[in-house]
Amino acid sequence: MATRPANRLANETSPYLLQHAHNPVDWFPWGGEALERARSQDKPLFVSVGYAACHWCHVMERESFEDEETAAFLNERFVSIKVDREERPDIDGIYMDAVQAMNRGHGGWPMSVFCTPEGKPFYAGTYFPKEPAHGLPSFRQVLQGIDEAWRERRDETLRAGAAVTEIVAGAARLDGSHEPLTDEIERVAFSSLRRAFDPRWGGFGGAPKFPQSMTLEFLLRLAVRGTPDALDMVTATLARMADGGMHDQIGGGFARYSVDQAWHVPHFEKMLYDNAQLAQLYTRAWLVTRDERWHDVAVDVVEYLLREMQHPEGGFWSSQDADSEGVEGKFFVWSWDELVELVGEPIAVAFAAEPKGNWEGTNVLWHPVPIADVAPRFGAEPEELSAQVDDARRVLFETRATRVPPGTDDKVLTAWNALAIRALAEAGRAFDEPGYVEAAVRCARFIWRHLRADDGRLLRSWRNGTVGGPGFVDDHALLATALLTLYETTADIEWFAAARRLGDDLIALFHDPERGGFFQTGSDAERLVVRPKDVDDNAVPGGNSAAAEALLRLALFTGEPEYERIAVSALRLVRDAMGSAPSGFGHALSALDLYLGPSREVAIVGSPDDPATGALTDQVVRVRFLPNVVLAVAAPDDAAAGRSVPLLADRVQIDGVPTAYVCQRFTCRLPVTAPEDLAAQLTQ
Repeated sequence: MATRPANRLANETSPYLLQHAHNPVDWFPWGGEALERARSQDKPLFVSVGYAACHWCHVMERESFEDEETAAFLNERFVSIKVDREERPDIDGIYMDAVQAMNRGHGGWPMSVFCTPEGKPFYAGTYFPKEPAHGLPSFRQVLQGIDEAWRERRDETLRAGAAVTEIVAGAARLDGSHEPLTDEIERVAFSSLRRAFDPRWGGFGGAPKFPQSMTLEFLLRLAVRGTPDALDMVTATLARMADGGMHDQIGGGFARYSVDQAWHVPHFEKMLYDNAQLAQLYTRAWLVTRDERWHDVAVDVVEYLLREMQHPEGGFWSSQDADSEGVEGKFFVWSWDELVELVGEPIAVAFAAEPKGNWEGTNVLWHPVPIADVAPRFGAEPEELSAQVDDARRVLFETRATRVPPGTDDKVLTAWNALAIRALAEAGRAFDEPGYVEAAVRCARFIWRHLRADDGRLLRSWRNGTVGGPGFVDDHALLATALLTLYETTADIEWFAAARRLGDDLIALFHDPERGGFFQTGSDAERLVVRPKDVDDNAVPGGNSAAAEALLRLALFTGEPEYERIAVSALRLVRDAMGSAPSGFGHALSALDLYLGPSREVAIVGSPDDPATGALTDQVVRVRFLPNVVLAVAAPDDAAAGRSVPLLADRVQIDGVPTAYVCQRFTCRLPVTAPEDLAAQLTQ
């Protein structure tokens, strides 16, 4: 079959948009040309939003967007716009709010939104099948109904668009609470999470089940504070996730979520943001518990990212598809006969495989039963079978490598790379793996070199040398926090200076001085129907909570009260929601915990290469999970560090040996030189 002529998407860099470049649909990318076409031709907009690794996006493309008759109807009656939600989270957020407003809180991707030529949504849904099924109309029926409404009931349609736009604008008009921010919010949130906790399988709620890394991070913070049951909830969830099929037992890393309650069958796509956050979470769990299992999982995830998701110059790609050869999960699953032939029946049983398959006739490998319970069935010792399972993983990995792999979305997103930088830096210093820290540095240099405009403005995306548009609030906030972590890890003031610049840009470009918090788009960005605020935490930290954390950490390093004041304004926007709906505000709760403290600022004056300095940093500060501590290190003759990092200003050594200062809001205790004295001050 001859290749169809390319449409306008052929000039784009997004892999998701390029996947649709040969559809018969006359797609436009988002922009002025499409909106002007809709106005001049008096046609409604059809805005289709998705992402490259989205399985149902591929299904709807095959069923509808590649169908000549459907495409002809779209081209005649609509102006069609295709949007990569990862490159344009602002558009995605606006129209997802519309989808949820019209569908009782339900939403997802692909997102299908019909708008006036001005972009006001008046009808919205997600996936529509080619033929009516499961209570859903066919896509053709939807198109015909929308076309009829636009031509025959225009006034009604315009009123609907205005009403939905008003609802969507609501989040941007939130006013901050004037009630105090107290520990009671955390207590209420914890009680809610404990009620929602799944005691058998870990996690929260039923199917589908998501990792909720930020919620678990909040619980880990409470565990450090001594909250009963918090650590048990975290470790039970980490164990079940690690044993589940959502965790790739052969190649490492985690899929996006589990379609069932038991973490068994994944939605097979792998996202950079999930794996970065889970690598960080498992690393921090190891710091708290010293359970080697968490070390092994964290290393497994990091090694997966470095092996399969890293650009040769150091940045990280966005995702890997669920599908290969057009079939969901085909790359990852196994038949019983194949497993038995390759690794033997005991290993197949250890992976809970079944002759008839445990998912659609094939097997998703997992460990619902401990290997120690499987071994006696085959007359083996648990240690022996466990070693055989490890050997089998290598065999299966090599066999799987001969299959057609899923596609990779090879664009580099600033915010998601920031999550990777932070995770790599923390894993590197926790596990004494310099290679991980170096990978974090390479990634940071990649972002700082490739994802800034000539005037220094941070950008959202990069692919094959072509950059996307201006960065959003989460790009600035998450990168600022990541670079502060990198500074704490390397003591290189270059990263502190870059983080502070980003913090200042956060305020200048995104802060709402009237109502508090932060807009998602910069003051220099194009105007949409709504200037949105990203106030809740979903798969990645929301822009408001990420900005709050970044500025609170900068306040600890600098003593600047304005950073803290503006950060707190973001938390006030969601004060009540944090307690009542904690699973949607995990990162905000962690930022609240940082604000409530007690926090500590640690300044160490000593050469970073001096073993005595390492005794203070590596054996006391970096060896624990101290979420509300910031660390600044500089040699005694490093005047530039003292000028750049206010926490280091005027600090001197005692008796010429590395010296630590422990401060709280820049009020410092007596300096100490012995590691045990520093440890005591950090726990008092």
